[in-house]
Amino acid sequence: RRKLRTDVAAAFPNLSPEQLTEFIPNKEELNVIKIYSHKGEAITVYMNNRNPILFEIEKALYPTVYTLWVYPDLLPAFSTWPPVLQKLAGGADLMLPGVVVPSSGFPQVERGTLCAVTLLGNRAPVAVAVATMSTAEMLAAGMKGKGFAVLHTYTDHLWWYGDKSYPPTLAPLVTDSAEKESAENEEDMEGKEPVISFSTDPLQHVAVGDLSLKERDSCTILMGKEELNENRAAETAEDANTEVQHEAEDSRTPQEQMDALFNQCFFHALKCKVKKSDLPLLTSTFLRSHMFSCWYVLGRLSLDLLAGFLSLKLWRSSFSKFLQCMQHQKILQVKELNKGVESIVEVDWKHPDVKAFAVPEGFSSASAAQDSKIKKFFLFRKGSILSSSEVRNIIINYVKTNELVDETNKNFVKVNAILCDCLLDKSEQDEISNLKWDDLLSRCLERLQPLHQVTFFGQEPIVRKGNIEPIDITIAQRSSNKKVTIIKNLELYGLDPQCVANILQQKVQASATITPVPGTKDRVQVQIQGNQIHHLAKMLLEEYQLPRKYIQGLEKAPKLGRKK
Repeated sequence: RRKLRTDVAAAFPNLSPEQLTEFIPNKEELNVIKIYSHKGEAITVYMNNRNPILFEIEKALYPTVYTLWVYPDLLPAFSTWPPVLQKLAGGADLMLPGVVVPSSGFPQVERGTLCAVTLLGNRAPVAVAVATMSTAEMLAAGMKGKGFAVLHTYTDHLWWYGDKSYPPTLAPLVTDSAEKESAENEEDMEGKEPVISFSTDPLQHVAVGDLSLKERDSCTILMGKEELNENRAAETAEDANTEVQHEAEDSRTPQEQMDALFNQCFFHALKCKVKKSDLPLLTSTFLRSHMFSCWYVLGRLSLDLLAGFLSLKLWRSSFSKFLQCMQHQKILQVKELNKGVESIVEVDWKHPDVKAFAVPEGFSSASAAQDSKIKKFFLFRKGSILSSSEVRNIIINYVKTNELVDETNKNFVKVNAILCDCLLDKSEQDEISNLKWDDLLSRCLERLQPLHQVTFFGQEPIVRKGNIEPIDITIAQRSSNKKVTIIKNLELYGLDPQCVANILQQKVQASATITPVPGTKDRVQVQIQGNQIHHLAKMLLEEYQLPRKYIQGLEKAPKLGRKK
């Protein structure tokens, strides 16, 4: 503990002695666990009060978002727009065009400096990243390229190790005198009509190369010089409308946003995901498999609701009340088919609210079904049955849709993040960037659960897990050097073992019996005296017309003597 406190003090010199003692307490329980990243890297995590506070990679210490919410000024911070968080949480790095340039300027950092990433309007960090270039290099590059390599984000697996709390709301620090004056003016202007104007102060309109920083609402927007000179009046009106729209969106309470989220995803799922043949449908399945996927498709609401929406424990009661409301409006009917388990048993697709819902452009039922099919395949969800030709078509369509064919060699496919996670081993993820078509297809098939389907005339097809076992014919030695023929797996091909035994007994005039297969409960085998493989082969191949590839052991037939 003393060594850890020394290492923390060296890594984060901004911490005061009192903060350091509070951060690494003397008597409170401090747990150390080891986890592994998807690349196989070993990571040491330090836990305090059931929250991860630090993680260590190659002897370097990094704070978690839980720590940064307590000490928000521990690292130099850079802000980004709220929609960018979804990309960062998905594994993307922070690119410079997505960084908001404050009017007071960036903090001065060097390449390799550990930084915090915040969302515009809230000082609570949502990500921990390493700067890939210095502040001067960022500006010299025209705010283009990758600025930060992201190590850890709010809503990632490390965050899930903790209490899954949301980021606190911390007001941005007002350090610039112009910002302070702006804040005071906003208070004075309450109740008056807003006046939109653009400052001509050269300090608020600074050119950097062929780019300009134009101040608006205590932050700046990166724009080209040509854009600044075109249609000022139209731009002013457009900005005013945009600001009014943002204010209207921001004025909604979290509950109103939650209601909008449920409504949007509910009607989208009914129109694009659920079919009449799916009913009755468990309410939990409807939420997890249909409404959640619609959230990712629509993805327009506050990112702060993402963690809450994915936390079933938190929103289960809200979802139950929501379904009761939909049932009261006679959109659907929910019944408790089993004790404590509710299912949707009926949906009125002709209800005015369902018919009035407009599916977003580009997300028709057909496209949603294709998207769902691809997700089922690449996320290996249970319950999807695909033939090898269907798997091949899905892979080809996926590669073409995402433009993954190698431009230099059409025989290779570029491995993106989904293919990497699904098809590559941990040791291969840093080495393989392209796969041959045949290799891609074979890897996909290897990772799928094999199934086989047997269809009998006039009956429903039977689907079983695993590859089908062939009819197994063996010759066994008994006492007095007598041989017996043993036949297994007849029932897998719709053949009655007792019937086969009776027919063989009449043809060869030998004793035939039915015995249990050792090591199984409900499987039996036919046992007949002598080597009867010739007669058995003729019956299976000619009378029952079974393909030879599904019969094992025909080569053990006795050799016929030569005729004189």
